[in-house]
Amino acid sequence: MTARKALLFSLLSLFFSLSLFSQVLEPVKWETSVEKVSDSEFTLIFKANIDKGWYIYSQEQQSEESFAPTTYFEFQNMEGNYQLNGKTAEPDVPVIFDKIFQEDVKKFKDQAIFKQSITLINKDLKQIDVTVDYQTCDDSKCIPSDFHFNFSLDGSEIVKDEIVLDERSKQLSEGLDLNVTGWDKYTEEVIEEKSNLSIFFLGFLGGLIALLTPCVFPMIPLTVSFFTKGASDPKKGLFNSILYGLFIFLIYALLSIPFHLLDTLDPGILNNISTNVTLNIIFFIIFIAFAFSFFGYYELTLPQSWSAAMDSRANKIGGFIGIFFMALTLAIVSFSCTGPILGTLLGSSLTADGGATQLTMGMSGFGLALALPFTLFAMFPKWLNSLPKSGGWLNTVKVVLGFVELALALKFLSNADLVEHWGLLKREIFIGLWILIAIGLALYLFGKIKFPHDGPLQKLGKGRITTAILVIAFIIYLIPGLTNTKWANLKMLSGFPPPMFYSLYEKTSDCPLDLNCKKDLEEGLALAKAEDKPILLDFTGWACVNCRKMEEQVWSTSQVFDILMEDYVIISLYVDDKKPLEENNQFQYLRSNGTVKEIETVGDKWQTLQTINFKNNSQPYYVLLNHDFELLNTTKAYEPDADAYYDWLKTGLENFKK
Repeated sequence: MTARKALLFSLLSLFFSLSLFSQVLEPVKWETSVEKVSDSEFTLIFKANIDKGWYIYSQEQQSEESFAPTTYFEFQNMEGNYQLNGKTAEPDVPVIFDKIFQEDVKKFKDQAIFKQSITLINKDLKQIDVTVDYQTCDDSKCIPSDFHFNFSLDGSEIVKDEIVLDERSKQLSEGLDLNVTGWDKYTEEVIEEKSNLSIFFLGFLGGLIALLTPCVFPMIPLTVSFFTKGASDPKKGLFNSILYGLFIFLIYALLSIPFHLLDTLDPGILNNISTNVTLNIIFFIIFIAFAFSFFGYYELTLPQSWSAAMDSRANKIGGFIGIFFMALTLAIVSFSCTGPILGTLLGSSLTADGGATQLTMGMSGFGLALALPFTLFAMFPKWLNSLPKSGGWLNTVKVVLGFVELALALKFLSNADLVEHWGLLKREIFIGLWILIAIGLALYLFGKIKFPHDGPLQKLGKGRITTAILVIAFIIYLIPGLTNTKWANLKMLSGFPPPMFYSLYEKTSDCPLDLNCKKDLEEGLALAKAEDKPILLDFTGWACVNCRKMEEQVWSTSQVFDILMEDYVIISLYVDDKKPLEENNQFQYLRSNGTVKEIETVGDKWQTLQTINFKNNSQPYYVLLNHDFELLNTTKAYEPDADAYYDWLKTGLENFKK
């Protein structure tokens, strides 16, 4: 489910800060109003104010095979009272590809206004009741919700009927309350959200790599010497070099501005770009072109007239503006080396959540890394003597980057393959191709393969040998990914290869990692008692990306896997499971706000159980319990640290044994 995650600059996920008694998430706030058209015709208006980063879906599915949720309005007591004039109107938005459900959908962000025209049959009708059933989703999970509206047609006070549940509904509702104890011993852990600074630092790393290319590295001593020796006043030369570095930083940061404008004009455009099959194939072709450019078969350069014009203006104008044009000239002249790296940054950011913002952070980091040497060496010119001399090693860096670009190109092809279900790049095929690329890189580093710009290799330097050993280690790391074992998920590369379910192998269990689990509370409790093991209550969802990350990256680690397999009974409750409950198990649940929720599906039941007992409705959400539903440790949400998660499980097990 996570196939369209970023390639290079979005490896770190956004985590949600979950507080136990305040995290019944309500990302949608509803407002209602009534427009009177005539004495018998009215328009009911439903305005959904949607929190940033969240969406609700259209009333219509795009295909019969669709799994995406829909928004459904149920108009009550219509017979003999009023009739609907056509369908409920909704915003007209383009169809886009949904990252969670892996299909084309219509969904709304920020605000969505629905309108329903009605005509009264009963002229004395004063009030209309409507229920909306919907799911609110971000890019990692969905929260099932419903809301009850009361419309007053004449402005009179709303009359709410007293709701009386039947005995079966009362009994089944009471059964959802587990009477969980132990809250006085344990409090909720809070996980802080990662900031975009991580993206900035990864962009900075890309800039450092660009510095080691033959288009940029030789420019450092030349430019620094120009400022420090060419200026009549050493202080002025230092100031100009600092200004030169500042302009380099600004030029690369400003390159991301157009993407913010696009995002403002059409909020869905970057999402369309990131999931567009045609564009992913274009990126695949471009990255292949980048790779062969780095191999030395041709040069990707901007028109020479551009650099000549910039250089001419820099010489003529002088001053601040002249220095700016010098920085711009560097950016143009070095494009053959920086272009592919910038292309990687662009492609990665546009296929990531956060698009334009992440691109700005990454480009800023890239620009800062390029700018710093020109400033630092101007401040400390003696450092220039410690720089290695230009030579064949610079071309080696370019060729290595060519192999990296080749590997990254496959990610874009994989994106398109997953969207269209071509089956071309199943997980094992993708990993196999990466192994072949890595073998090619190792052979190059050992001098067995040569490219056009490579000179005679007299002997293997320490750098080449060290890098080759690292590549061989990487190949060894990849090999288990070709198998159908618990070591196959390669958690360090999570988000790069296709997801584990997109595999050549048939899976024998619908439990994560083929662990022993139950998907029903009573069955799980019975098993826990029979085996005398504590319970890991796992509130999860089929459309929960962070749940899959936990299973593939944390549960898969040897120590966590072993303790889950040997010492716990896992009860996975899928809150978005649309499987209908048996008719005698369907019931009405009376909320604390006086509204009724129809418990009709398996997901309805588990989502309500989570809210009642833990005042929380987000996933993943983990609870350790004994057979009497007493807490064994703090509850836990998304926890990317496998060691911390293992310690949490171990503490719960020790408390159970006490």
